[in-house]
Amino acid sequence: MSRIMLKLSGEALAGDKKTGFDEETVRGVAKQVLEITKKGHQVGIVIGGGNFWRGRSSNAIDRTKADQIGMLATVMNCIYVSEIFRSVGMKTAIMTPFQVGAFTELFSKDRVNEYFADGRVIFFAGGTGHPYFSTDTGVVLRAIEIEAETILLAKSIDGVYDDDPKSNPNAKKYDEVTIDEVIAKNLQVVDMTASILARDNKMPMIVFGLNEENSIVNVASGKITGTRVTV
Repeated sequence: MSRIMLKLSGEALAGDKKTGFDEETVRGVAKQVLEITKKGHQVGIVIGGGNFWRGRSSNAIDRTKADQIGMLATVMNCIYVSEIFRSVGMKTAIMTPFQVGAFTELFSKDRVNEYFADGRVIFFAGGTGHPYFSTDTGVVLRAIEIEAETILLAKSIDGVYDDDPKSNPNAKKYDEVTIDEVIAKNLQVVDMTASILARDNKMPMIVFGLNEENSIVNVASGKITGTRVTV
């Protein structure tokens, strides 16, 4: 896995606070990413916005406007996490599909390749830049565009289950599952639009628990205790 796309949930970065940022959690992620970049991995990162805003839960706001707020939440997340990454010794860049003044750069595949060659970690904020598409779709789209070898989905649960393990203690965990099974059984690894995009473009994914010790380092090294989603 020389070029990795890492998806982090906003809620995971909030830690026990559930909202905003937990600096210790973010710093722990940064140290793991630093370790894998030193081993030669190129890392792109997409972060959800759920620690600030979930537009679909609001019935009082126009969906387009709600999704725009969510896009800006991901920009805030990436600016913060990028600075924590810099504080532990990494070079970073933040790219968006729309202008955000001097805060970010417009997405460009050519520039992505230049920055990876320069040893930078690249944050892809702002989703797809359009309403009605989640950061799930955004991470799959960007992974395909930058020719990542796989997507690492760091979640609050440790893999893919056939039911919600929080409400069903008998839920079965998959060690490996095909993207066709994910779609047919609606296993919600990522949303349906993202799942179909991953299937059609043969983009594999690995789902794992972010809170496990050295989880990102282990997955990047091939020590996978979560679930492989094959194509």
